[in-house]
Amino acid sequence: MKKLFVLMLAATTILFSNCSLDNDDEIGGGAIGGEVTSQNLAGNLTSDLRLTSGIAHNLTGALLVKDGATLTIDAGTRINALAGGTDVYILVEKGGKLIANGTENAPIVFTSNATNPQAGDWGGIILNGKAPLSRQNGSDSNSASEVNTGILYGGNISDDNSGILNYVKIEYSGARIDDEAEHNGLTLNGVGSGTTISNIAILNGDDDAIEFFGGTVNATNILVVNAKDDMFDFTQGYTGTCTNLYGVRENGYTAVTSDPRGIEADGNLDGNTPTDINQSNFTINKITIINNAAGVDMSDAIKVRRGATAIITNAYIALGANATYSDVVDLQDGKGSANDNTDITGTANTANGLDITDVKNTTTGNAKINLTAATSGGADTSVFGWTGYQF
Repeated sequence: MKKLFVLMLAATTILFSNCSLDNDDEIGGGAIGGEVTSQNLAGNLTSDLRLTSGIAHNLTGALLVKDGATLTIDAGTRINALAGGTDVYILVEKGGKLIANGTENAPIVFTSNATNPQAGDWGGIILNGKAPLSRQNGSDSNSASEVNTGILYGGNISDDNSGILNYVKIEYSGARIDDEAEHNGLTLNGVGSGTTISNIAILNGDDDAIEFFGGTVNATNILVVNAKDDMFDFTQGYTGTCTNLYGVRENGYTAVTSDPRGIEADGNLDGNTPTDINQSNFTINKITIINNAAGVDMSDAIKVRRGATAIITNAYIALGANATYSDVVDLQDGKGSANDNTDITGTANTANGLDITDVKNTTTGNAKINLTAATSGGADTSVFGWTGYQF
């Protein structure tokens, strides 16, 4: 989950010319000079840039796509991120766009440049949009970005467009700052419904795979493999629809937090403002959550809390041998239960000790939770053939 902090980055100089970089701007605490190029991506992108397939593209630091600029990435392109942890990421600011429109036969790949890549090698992709957030009545719909508190997201444009991510693979990302602050594989900050998020694979990430901080964007066909914290995270007033989600933790993969979950959903940011208006109220159609990591406990398969309302249909939950969930479904929390309008239906595989009665309803007990025993259900895996993942 999100905590506000300032990320200090070392000064970086890139010496080739293609697109302008404002020398007066700063990223984190350090001023950046030089030019952004297609082979060396770092700094403030203030004019349009296109990355083509067939040549090397290197993300060498923090790349900020500024208001009015568009970063376009052709199908089949590979972006190699310097294994620099939290110093290396792409952040699209409000008014900027990322057009990464791959195809089934030519996906776009963001990965680590390390010889032996590891989870957390780089900081992932962050989109900042102008869509609504949960907030106190009468307050502005704005919030500070996790990686730089001087960069805001949110607004009142529900159909705001931050670009396209389609047939995109994100590997070895999600760099962690500490237990209180982190980069996710894909972070969607106040992203509007005019944005396309579809056919995404987030593999071997160090923290949450995908997190929605408010906004209205819809997402379709999302595969998550080996997220070390939460697979699918929703907070701060998210109100979109997600369709066909598949999350799995493989045997041998370990957690780095005390409470990794399949779904984690808060109505407001970290449960700190329970009287917010416009709290999270979202829909998930078809989702699979599997913990196959022997000896590793996932805190909850599904956790909805802190004023969030979730309508989840056709969920499927399963366990591998010697793996566990603390709870299959939990709608309670010390900072508030889920909204009583929450409705969860689906199936669960009772093999390996999974107990479909292991659920905690809201404190009033008025949410609907209906899981039946079955060996199938949830996401359609056939649409993920392009990823090469063996189910």
